[in-house]
Amino acid sequence: MRVIVRTFSELCITLGALIVLFVAYVLFWTGVRADHVMGDQIEQLREQWAKESVRPRVTAAPGTSGTREAPEPSASYQSGKPFAIMYIPRLGFTWNKPVLENTATGTLKKGLGHYANTARLGQKGNFAVAGHRRTYGDPFKDFPRLRRGDAVVLTDGATWFTYRIDKGPYRTVPSDIEVIDPVPRKSGYTRPGRYLTLTTCDPEWGHSHRLIVWAHLDSTQPVDTGKPRALRR
Repeated sequence: MRVIVRTFSELCITLGALIVLFVAYVLFWTGVRADHVMGDQIEQLREQWAKESVRPRVTAAPGTSGTREAPEPSASYQSGKPFAIMYIPRLGFTWNKPVLENTATGTLKKGLGHYANTARLGQKGNFAVAGHRRTYGDPFKDFPRLRRGDAVVLTDGATWFTYRIDKGPYRTVPSDIEVIDPVPRKSGYTRPGRYLTLTTCDPEWGHSHRLIVWAHLDSTQPVDTGKPRALRR
């Protein structure tokens, strides 16, 4: 009997140790590794942009600065590859994440993912992006802090795009795919425009629901004119 009890106790201790190690892996190691990978993605983009001498030009949204022509489809939108960097001052002035093409599991381990069936950055339609709430760097951990009027700034290396949040965080279910429609019905928008949708999981450590924010393109400016006002301290 003592042998059985001792064996059972040892198994419980071993199981407990494995659980602790797994939790440490999920909470710490995946974050460390993801931060390193995202840093590499951003560095890769900046090196690529530095080598390019010709960049696509963009059309400013109605009422914004800039009068440049809309870009042709770019080869930089390759599945699983980074093509832009996102900044959200509300989440901290050091917060910046790479945006990659598609929302596959492997892609979201390296940064934010662009829904490939939605509009391109700065173009008419709805540019929709997903990100993990927790694990793999916790990119959208503080998503609930976002508020109306907050800036979401992106760059493709040639142009700064400043979006302003109009609604959210809005809670819905994963099957509610209308949130990334060209004109999302629940966003409050009633006509075509240049919109941005951000999505992440809810609750913080679950995935039974989604949190959504919607924004409109407020302004654009060339990168060589300096940072947009939203990124100036």
